[in-house]
Amino acid sequence: MSTQDLPTPSVPVGTRPEPGRLVFEAPRRGKPPRHLADLNPAERKSALTEAGLPGFRATQLSKHYFGRLVDDPADWTDVPAAQRESLHAALFPRLMTAVREITCDGGTTRKTLWRLHDGAMVESVLMRYPDRVTMCVSSQAGCGMNCPFCATGQAGLTRNLSAAEIVEQVVAGARELARGEVPGGPGRVSNVVFMGMGEPLANYNAVLGAVRRLTDPAPDGLGLSQRHLTVSTVGLVPAIEKLTAERLNLTLAVSLHAPDDDLRDELVPVNTRWRIGEVLGAAWEYARTTKRRVSIEYALIRDINDQAWRADLLGKRLRGKLAHVNLIPLNPTPGSKWTASRPQDQDAFARVLEAYGVPVTVRDTRGREIDGACGQLAAATA
Repeated sequence: MSTQDLPTPSVPVGTRPEPGRLVFEAPRRGKPPRHLADLNPAERKSALTEAGLPGFRATQLSKHYFGRLVDDPADWTDVPAAQRESLHAALFPRLMTAVREITCDGGTTRKTLWRLHDGAMVESVLMRYPDRVTMCVSSQAGCGMNCPFCATGQAGLTRNLSAAEIVEQVVAGARELARGEVPGGPGRVSNVVFMGMGEPLANYNAVLGAVRRLTDPAPDGLGLSQRHLTVSTVGLVPAIEKLTAERLNLTLAVSLHAPDDDLRDELVPVNTRWRIGEVLGAAWEYARTTKRRVSIEYALIRDINDQAWRADLLGKRLRGKLAHVNLIPLNPTPGSKWTASRPQDQDAFARVLEAYGVPVTVRDTRGREIDGACGQLAAATA
């Protein structure tokens, strides 16, 4: 199967796919209009030239969008007033509109629900810490991975996002920070995690395009460090291999959630296509090639995957590897049978991993009171 924009396995909600029988198809709604953030610098110039506008304006527009974070063409003071509207129409269509924003942690954690141009809904989260600001972004509207404990997975897949729709989530957060709208004074986005709605590697081309825009030096992009970007996956092995070949300095996060294939088949249905051994093998090759430590994401679910023997099996799989385990207290979906592990079981699980010499941390549970887990706000609003 080609890894060129790997489509997402479409699995009816509430069913378990037969091993090896996942059906790959990506639902499509209206194609997002072309935006400056979809294009590299050469493509931006060509787009303006094709529209009968001066190509050299592309650099000016890039400075305004990525550098100054300006969203009003009236502020393009270095562009002739007569050209502003036509330039804006050519490269800055409205991609998304904020439907709702809720905050917690004194306003330093802010979750936004966006309506895209075709009515699809996605979420992004801004989290401000004393030493950094992290944006968690969506790469798809919905998700086709069908993980039963995940609100987004149970909603199904609507469509892939464009590169610009992904970038615009980060730029919107950067604008709030730059304008002093987030408590703590003016600031900058420092980290981006592709851990919102969707399976990032099932939308490979758009995600990679967004990575380029976010890390390209100013004025062509936001100028973030590749080392401060994390791309997660449930384990699409061909796409992991393709990402490895890019030789970028991104952090790869593997959403494992179980150390044994029997349970992972239930929790992460794509495991029936690529088994744990294959997924971790691809992850270790990524680590070997990039020298970047792989993050193993493990949502602790009470009495499901938090037993001591499973911690022992996970420790055996990971010992001696360039890996770090991120234990995630499950943020339960309302009405779901899945819930977070008991604190004592969480602590015992971590101690077993530490005994194997595996670095482990427990993820900060920010956002629990604002439907912080991906997909919860969209589901509640719908």
